[in-house]
Amino acid sequence: MEIACLDLEGVLVPEIWIAFAEKTGIESLRATTRDIPDYDVLMKQRLRILDEHGLTLNDIQEVIATLKPLEGAVEFVNWLRERFQVVILSDTFYEFSQPLMRQLGFPTLLCHKLVTDENGRVVDYKLRQKDPKRQSVLALKTLYYRIIAAGDSYNDTTMLSEADAGILFHAPDNVIAEFPQFPAVHTFDDLKKEFLKASVRDLSL
Repeated sequence: MEIACLDLEGVLVPEIWIAFAEKTGIESLRATTRDIPDYDVLMKQRLRILDEHGLTLNDIQEVIATLKPLEGAVEFVNWLRERFQVVILSDTFYEFSQPLMRQLGFPTLLCHKLVTDENGRVVDYKLRQKDPKRQSVLALKTLYYRIIAAGDSYNDTTMLSEADAGILFHAPDNVIAEFPQFPAVHTFDDLKKEFLKASVRDLSL
């Protein structure tokens, strides 16, 4: 049996922090793991900016409630489910994910948690574990699943490396250049072709 492991933001849904940056006009909140590979450095920067501007979890959730999956993403997830077990491995937070996961039909999601104070200010975050995407792939492989993974950012590359097959999707040029060992595609039709190519089963449904 094969499992499809997908990143969430930038692959199936818009980048939440970029959307929030556009809403607030705070340009420095646009940074993602495409720009800053060290997730802890990135999150500490985000928490500092939120604190400086007095922004709360509710402010972020109001923006998330207006977002929709990327065009073609819902159809792609449905296509994938007919052929694979599907697991979303994301560095997002459960406190962010509900509206978007509902629109995707609630595939399995493994991500992180935010820590808020009594006023709803985001004061910290709790990683599920270190290098969680790679560790999830490792764990699934111990159950004798074959893993095909797709992602777009630096924080996806250890997952792609650990998987039996890794695919870059919607990745920026800098990530594609640094990781030429992974096929890089930019449309859901091409992503389907890469999953079919990577599978060891007959998936002509």
